[in-house]
Amino acid sequence: MRTPFVAGNWKMNKTVAEARELVSVMGKELAKVPNVEKVLCPPFMSLLAVANLLGGTDLGLGAQNMHWEDKGAYTGETAPGMIKEFCKYVILGHSERRTYFGETDETVNKKVLAAQKHGLTPIVCVGETLAENEAGKTAEVVRRQTLEGLKGVDPAFATQIVVAYEPVWAIGTGRASSADNAESVHRDVVRAALKDLFGSETAEAIRILYGGSVTGANAADYFNQPNIDGALVGGASLKSDDFIAIARAASK
Repeated sequence: MRTPFVAGNWKMNKTVAEARELVSVMGKELAKVPNVEKVLCPPFMSLLAVANLLGGTDLGLGAQNMHWEDKGAYTGETAPGMIKEFCKYVILGHSERRTYFGETDETVNKKVLAAQKHGLTPIVCVGETLAENEAGKTAEVVRRQTLEGLKGVDPAFATQIVVAYEPVWAIGTGRASSADNAESVHRDVVRAALKDLFGSETAEAIRILYGGSVTGANAADYFNQPNIDGALVGGASLKSDDFIAIARAASK
């Protein structure tokens, strides 16, 4: 049985003061939600402040990106060891990183291997653009991103990885994928690729999240699918009631 997993990606939102306020509002209610791994991923500037608020709770903390090198002349980047000082989790390969900042399958793979080296749990994002979806290339693109992004990972570490399928055309648009379509991609593309990489037993243990306009109103539709193990939540994670509702839906 895979433990449900819900992560909130705040992206470039919330000052430190606003982050503290949001966590103080929703933290206690989230902590009451049982049997779900719950993670908050605020901007880098807020990691320390949020870490101090999460102490003694079952809420996890994640970063939104990291570099693959341990240290060096990489101005503006953050090393894995720096992330691990505060976080257990790190989002890698998000479509916005791919679209705006030149992230590739190769650099995602380097970061995943760095997460493995440092004992961080990577939330590895895959997903097709609208043009790729309309051209019938969803399976081709998502399979490639999964295989290339996780290439060389030790099977013993693989069960710690979380994969997030986020169709780019659904992120922040309000145009969510149907639950049936998302389940099909999770089962026939992502989990099939994981089986090719790590074998059936390990692939069945890896959690696959859906992301893309998930809300408190539609979350249960996704979580009722056998291969959707939770959600990577963007905009709704900035709304206390919505994110709590999503976590509760995962718990059920």
